[in-house]
Amino acid sequence: MASVTSNIPAAGFSAKLAGLMASISAGMVAYMERRTRSEQIAVLQSKSDEELAKLGINRDEIPAYVFRDLFYV
Repeated sequence: MASVTSNIPAAGFSAKLAGLMASISAGMVAYMERRTRSEQIAVLQSKSDEELAKLGINRDEIPAYVFRDLFYV
């Protein structure tokens, strides 16, 4: 009697699938952050100059204020 066993390495497929899932996840996170920041900008743009002054920002500084965590000084 003969017995045949075949071992197909799943590591290559698993690694590719994991990479794909990580890429999709990173893309979704980036999209949600961008969407949230766009909404923040819209909310700040709708405020009066007096309300913005109470927050300590000028109207032309709104994008820099919203994305301040990305800027390195």
